[in-house]
Amino acid sequence: MNPSLTEKPFAPSCERNRDVILERLRVHFAERRQVLEIGSGTGQHAVHFAAALPHLQWQCSERAEALPGLRMWLDEAALPNTPPPLELDVCGRWPVAHFDAVFTANTLHIMAWHEVEKMFAALPTVLAPSATLVIYGPFNYGGRFTSDSNAAFDRSLREGAPHRGIRDFETVEALARLAGLSLLADDEMPANNRCLVFAR
Repeated sequence: MNPSLTEKPFAPSCERNRDVILERLRVHFAERRQVLEIGSGTGQHAVHFAAALPHLQWQCSERAEALPGLRMWLDEAALPNTPPPLELDVCGRWPVAHFDAVFTANTLHIMAWHEVEKMFAALPTVLAPSATLVIYGPFNYGGRFTSDSNAAFDRSLREGAPHRGIRDFETVEALARLAGLSLLADDEMPANNRCLVFAR
């Protein structure tokens, strides 16, 4: 859908996975206050999580072309804990602010690998001491797909854009360590996804 029209963009996957992700965020963000979401997409996750977790200030961010659709969801929900979204390209300028939590869902396999590297390299500039990072999405382990459906998904990603693809858990964890983050949890999620939790 075109966000320039009056109809909000809609991602069916957000509706399917939002509640299982929320269960994890209730645990891992229980003591957090300021969340930066990287790659907020349509905004469906943001309004669902911010409504369910009112103790959090949920700061959305997206690339410029996705901001109009994102704003539709935020404006309609009109929640007190979702400030206006930030324009953020992980390879560009990052906000001059600190957050004690960062969340990103289904982004690493959409970014080019050099963008994933840039994201992790920039995280220390926005992370407060003892911050928590939560990443949701599919991952390979030992260079292998965890399911036939993930292998098919990876093929479809690469056919659409060769720079995309499911990332290896081990290389992502290595980037996190370089950014000063330690793995706290690697939780199995429905539909062959994972929830990775790191702490500074």
